[in-house]
Amino acid sequence: MNFLIFLVILTVSFIVVRIGAIAFELTGLEWSLAKFQALSCFTGTGFTTKEAELITGHPQRRRIASVLIVLGHAGLVSLIATFANSLRPDDLFSKIQIPFLNLNLPSSIEPWIKLLIIILFFYLLYIIFAHSKLAKKITQLLKSRIVKNELIKPVSFEELVVSTGGYGVSSIEICKDSPILNKSILESELRKHDITVLAIERNGEIMPNPSPEQKILLGDRLICFGKLGTIRKEICVLN
Repeated sequence: MNFLIFLVILTVSFIVVRIGAIAFELTGLEWSLAKFQALSCFTGTGFTTKEAELITGHPQRRRIASVLIVLGHAGLVSLIATFANSLRPDDLFSKIQIPFLNLNLPSSIEPWIKLLIIILFFYLLYIIFAHSKLAKKITQLLKSRIVKNELIKPVSFEELVVSTGGYGVSSIEICKDSPILNKSILESELRKHDITVLAIERNGEIMPNPSPEQKILLGDRLICFGKLGTIRKEICVLN
């Protein structure tokens, strides 16, 4: 029984990390970074100083990280508690007979067989959640459920690069509530907030280094450099 419980807890841990990654992505993190941060929080290994502000400086992400850290500690304790017991001989394996020899499985090798099964099961989960088409379907299903139940409200920007001092590059889609909608870059006064518009993506076309007179329209995606917290505040209204 402990052996099966251990496998179940291991599976749930993978699912929780994937849900955490989805939640981080919905708040605007790039997918690979979202997966890394979710795994870091769940395992308690932490994250780099450059990326820390992406989590600590964002209220919604702080809540996600807090839940992952709590669940990670609980999951780790459960895995440790059940791992040792899962390797002990039990009735399930004692009934297994060796073919052609009419002998029951020796109890001395049972722990090694269970350990091998655990390693193979872990590798199978890793393959499923890391590379398979099934993982994509699971991710899309979980994402749709999270959005449908409004557990996480998705945002319309993505933080691409983080540099020292909280500065980085963000890709922001202009929403209808944006304070700079229908204003020119000059009228938006973004430069006063130390925000530089590097490019504008409109209808699939990129306008690099746009002029100050360029008007910002609904649906435009701005590639900006500046302090990430200031960019979020000045360009896109977040709930």
